[in-house]
Amino acid sequence: MDSANPKSKTKAFVVILLTLCAVAVIVGIKEVKKPDFVVASEDKRDDADKPRADSNAPESGKSADPNDKNAPPRPDHKHLAFKQRSEERKMMVDYQIKAREVRDPNVLKAMLTVPRHAFVPPSQQRYAYGDHPLPIGEGQTISQPYIVAFMTEALQLRPGSKVLEIGTGSGYQAAVCAEIAREVYTIEIVEPLAKSAQKLLKELGYHNVFVRASDGFFGWPEEAPFDAIIGTAAAGQIPPPLLEQLKPGGRMILPCGDDWGDQELVVLTKDQKGNITKRSVMPVRFVPMTGQVNKPQAKQKK
Repeated sequence: MDSANPKSKTKAFVVILLTLCAVAVIVGIKEVKKPDFVVASEDKRDDADKPRADSNAPESGKSADPNDKNAPPRPDHKHLAFKQRSEERKMMVDYQIKAREVRDPNVLKAMLTVPRHAFVPPSQQRYAYGDHPLPIGEGQTISQPYIVAFMTEALQLRPGSKVLEIGTGSGYQAAVCAEIAREVYTIEIVEPLAKSAQKLLKELGYHNVFVRASDGFFGWPEEAPFDAIIGTAAAGQIPPPLLEQLKPGGRMILPCGDDWGDQELVVLTKDQKGNITKRSVMPVRFVPMTGQVNKPQAKQKK
């Protein structure tokens, strides 16, 4: 057998070497760790009713001011209060709310989430998850947890809902609604309560709640119409401006009756033609609504 040509051996060696180098480079490229990317889904107002992977995640780059209308659409839950007393909230929901047949999963989740103890004075915090209303100062109260849940469920809120609340109080009902709805506009006639509620809601991360110190009788016309309206103080009549500001297809719930006499919780619905249907759902006892609603000319329109 003839011996191989030295030049052929050299060429073969070079080809083998280049091949090995190419394989090494390819393997090296495959082993380079790719950077981790987090892709956030778009959250546009037109898609408000579509479910989100995390409906409570804030949008980056937005103001944290709860009165900034460009703020993130959901609370951020970063405050320590959300981690506190969670077992008490679970018992509250199980024995006070589920047991009374509130079934809306969004409402149950909101009641489990909102730290009620943060919305009452320090002297009342030990009783925060009891089955009763509590005083919050200025002659006002925070409603019984079951009533808050019942009224919220009656509104049939969706992720895209725009809510008007009459009677902010400490801000608890607004916070519960804000866990479900896109925006909550809440009015409090007692200015010190409005200021303290605004401050607290901001601290707790409720960026989708907007607070105004004003007379709730007139509503919030520049933000109307609303998908849902909730009143947390009793009046002898339903303020006409609120009926006007309720969107066709919308729902309203509020207590009606004498200041400290017979009261009933009523649900009103407006159809697409603007017709109002009213029904009573339960007897209640709320603090009275004050302001324009009690003036003689307002009562004459009853």
